[in-house]
Formats: sequence, structure tokens, C-alpha cells
Amino acid sequence: MQIVIIAGGLATRLYPITQKIPKSMIEIGGRPFLEWQIKLLKKNKIKDIVLCVGNMSDQIKEYFKDGKEFGVNLQYSQEKPDQLLGTGGALKNAEELLQEVFMVTWGDSYLDLDYQKAQEFFLKKNKLGMMSVWHNRNEIEPSNVEIQKDLVKSYSKKRKTKKMEYIDYGLMIFKKEALKYLPKNKKSDFSILNQALIKRKQLLAYDTGKRYYQIGNFQGLEELKDLVNKKKIKF
Repeated sequence: MQIVIIAGGLATRLYPITQKIPKSMIEIGGRPFLEWQIKLLKKNKIKDIVLCVGNMSDQIKEYFKDGKEFGVNLQYSQEKPDQLLGTGGALKNAEELLQEVFMVTWGDSYLDLDYQKAQEFFLKKNKLGMMSVWHNRNEIEPSNVEIQKDLVKSYSKKRKTKKMEYIDYGLMIFKKEALKYLPKNKKSDFSILNQALIKRKQLLAYDTGKRYYQIGNFQGLEELKDLVNKKKIKF
């Protein structure tokens, strides 16, 4: 299994911390958050990792290098720090490094699920993409996904409806063919790809059955730090 970690943004919600270090390098329990991610992926037998980097990427590269010290193979897809491409553009920029089927996650997501099981579900269904979801019911954050059987029927981070009982979990799987819906060498949001696949009934919904953790804002960061300190999350 190959996974892409999109980790090149400015992370403005975590200012002033992320004015000096990239979000992936924020320390939790004495280790950069990205190291926690890599350890979790390695535990799930995922060792082929593509990092989409941009803002302050030298700090990430200097620490993790080619990944061998951490038991994985790291490749870097570099964006120009002064011309960041957005989440969709970052993925499109990495196209040459990607296998025919690959996973995608965010540089602020800690997702303790069975990755092998998720991929098996995807491969059985013969669709171009898959979004993992959790039956959130507005519990942690406002739910933003409506599903119908095995498909995502609607998805929006802005326009919520009562039918949206699920929330996007942070792990996606795609066939490389799906990247044709993203513009090349242009700034774009990941939602362009998701909406194109939803329109064509090509975006699967995979219910993980468990919640996610994230450090995209101060609330999530403190929650994860607390779990690590209490040893509820550990290597």
C-alpha cells in the first residue's frame, strides 16, 4: 500500500506556533506529530509514503530524510513555498510518484483504523475513489457527508443539511485515473476531485466505525497531547 500525506500548507489556525515550524513538526510527547503518523502507518504495514510538502519543508526533510531511520520509504513532492497549490493541487503535483491505487491522508490526522480492511473494501467495489467516514451525528464537529448505501451522495464543509449524519474521516483511496479531474499546475481544492466523483457516482463511502483525532486546531492538538500523556495513545 502507498499513502500520500498532504502536509504543505500554512496551518494558520495554529498561529503563532506554525509561524516558525510546519504543523507536522509540532511536538507531541517529545516527537514530531509526523513521526506519530509514520509509526502508525508502519504498524499497518504501510511503508511507501509520499509527502506533499511546501511551507518550511526543509525542517521536515532534515528530520526524516529518506525515511530509512524510521523503517519506511519517503518520497517528497515539493511545492514552491510562495506558490502553494492547495490540497487538490498538491496531490496533482505528486502524480508522477503515485501508484495505480494509493491512499491519501492529511498532515494533521491521526487515524487508528485497519488500513488493509479499508483498501480491501475499495478494491472490491471497482470505483475511482473512496472517502472514509464516521457516523458523527454532529458530535465532534458538524457532520458534512450524506451517504446512500455504499456511495457518498453529497459532501460539503460549508452547506450542511440534516441528511448529513456522517463526517469525512481523513483517509481516502483513489485510482490514479481519478486525478484527471484535477487541473494541472493550478491551485485547487481537494473538493474539486470529490465533487467530480460524487457527480459520476464514483465516490465510495467507507464507515470506519470509530472516531478520528487531529491537530488542525488548538482544541484537537490539546486533546491528542492529553491522550498521549495519559498513555491512551502510544507506540
